[in-house]
Amino acid sequence: MIAVIQRVTEASVTIEGQVKGQIGLGFMILLGITHADTQEDIDWLSKKIVGMRIFGDEEGKMNLDIKTVGGNILLISQFTLHASTKKGNRPSFIDAARPDVAIPLYEKMIEQLSQELGHPIQTGEFGADMKVALLNDGPVTILIDSKNRV
Repeated sequence: MIAVIQRVTEASVTIEGQVKGQIGLGFMILLGITHADTQEDIDWLSKKIVGMRIFGDEEGKMNLDIKTVGGNILLISQFTLHASTKKGNRPSFIDAARPDVAIPLYEKMIEQLSQELGHPIQTGEFGADMKVALLNDGPVTILIDSKNRV
């Protein structure tokens, strides 16, 4: 599982002209799911995300986590994070999980992040054509791969 975490002051996702999810201060997360991902990846990654200390403290140092600052999460599924660009110019998405595997894992990640954060998170819609808008704060962007823990 790959997560691209962007610290934002605001973010939203629009589907067919309607805002589906919207947050102020927090994380806008793009989540890529592969066929090898399991509940163990969800557990590890959700704890890692909520524990990330990348918000500024009173001295401006990245020292506070999302719960401490009262932030929110907007989670967007994005299979293109598992693109292989080794051959040619057209990416291959063979490593991205098919919907029958990815959707249940995405839904479990939503539940787990909501539980870790202590309140419901905002989401996009799996497989939809989404328009994502955000104001990246910093900018701060962190990439985490649950298969690269050591």
